[in-house]
Amino acid sequence: MTVMSSTQPHRAGSGQNTDRLGQEPVGELVQRASQQLTELVRGEMRLAQAEMREKGKRYSKGGGLFGGAGVVGFLMAQALVATAIAALAVPLPVWAAALIVTAVLGVIAAVMAMSGKKQVDQAGSPTPEQTVENVKADVAEIKESAHR
Repeated sequence: MTVMSSTQPHRAGSGQNTDRLGQEPVGELVQRASQQLTELVRGEMRLAQAEMREKGKRYSKGGGLFGGAGVVGFLMAQALVATAIAALAVPLPVWAAALIVTAVLGVIAAVMAMSGKKQVDQAGSPTPEQTVENVKADVAEIKESAHR
């Protein structure tokens, strides 16, 4: 059994807010809540970075495919010009061959353009939607905890 000497500070007069059940002082609870909030914000920032990195990869891949489709489309236009010249200069066999090349390049350009569009569509909007939803849920939880 411990006897309290007159040199020991009395709990009630120490300026710390504790309840009768011996729970932690309010200052420590606020400090812990602040640390947890900081960790939560840092975690959400890491999630936002990862989400933006993934979206950036999709946008760059889609942009590259669109660029490739543009180059192939330009080559298709050149082949079409060569087809028209060949059609005027020589009978059927030369321009028919050029027309076949033009058609093949057109199919390649169409496939690349559709693949690029699919990549951009999969990336979605540039905002980190998952992170925004998590932050909203965190704010709602904090508000709910404050009202208890």
